[in-house]
Amino acid sequence: MLLAAVTHASWNAIAHKITDKLAGFALISGGGVLIGLALAPFVAFPAAAAWPYLLASAAVHIAYYALLMKSFRLGDFGQAYPIARGTAPLVVTLLAALFAHEVPDGWGAAGIALSCAGLTGVALWGLRGRRPDWAAIGAALATGLTIAVYTVVDGLGVRASGSSLGYIAWLMAVQGVVVPAYAVWHWRGETVAQLRPFAGVGLLGAALSVTAYALVLWAQTRAELAPIAALRESSVKLRPCSNNLPAAGG
Repeated sequence: MLLAAVTHASWNAIAHKITDKLAGFALISGGGVLIGLALAPFVAFPAAAAWPYLLASAAVHIAYYALLMKSFRLGDFGQAYPIARGTAPLVVTLLAALFAHEVPDGWGAAGIALSCAGLTGVALWGLRGRRPDWAAIGAALATGLTIAVYTVVDGLGVRASGSSLGYIAWLMAVQGVVVPAYAVWHWRGETVAQLRPFAGVGLLGAALSVTAYALVLWAQTRAELAPIAALRESSVKLRPCSNNLPAAGG
């Protein structure tokens, strides 16, 4: 999970540095589709019981990407985003208790609470002496909710799939189509010209994104969902130093 946090922070730093956010997410999502399709013939096909979760996760991920792109456009996102990463594990803890019957013990609950408090502290420290940007905070909270939902859905799905690699391959292939398709529609005949300046770094971001989430899914087959979610959010602390902006992500 620490390796997943590093790769997670890296791809989000790349996404943040790409000035055209639609181009960045189209390349990262489209690259995920290519990686998923390339991987699919060599891994086990997910079991039938996993597909409702996989399709639901794909839909939630699309909402996550839309909210994340919106959040990246907001000027004070650097202060608001740690709130999303800090609140997500709390929601995961509640959802995991309801749907996966996983209730952390005292030490586990204390660790989750400490992680969430620390991440929220990052946001509050960034707000010192400044007025809160409520639009950015609202977008971050909505983003955090989608993170929590797809975390639990994928945790249940990957456990039912019989293959964490098969699940990640098909999840990438299914969920990654929408953003590039929207980009093609939005730019119409100028798609290649819009993507070309960012192609190399965007595809690198795609590889890091798939790697990060594949590690998360594998970990979810070995441990409870809430501690995994809390540990994953350590990626917020691995943020770019410039402009006081944190690494973001899914």
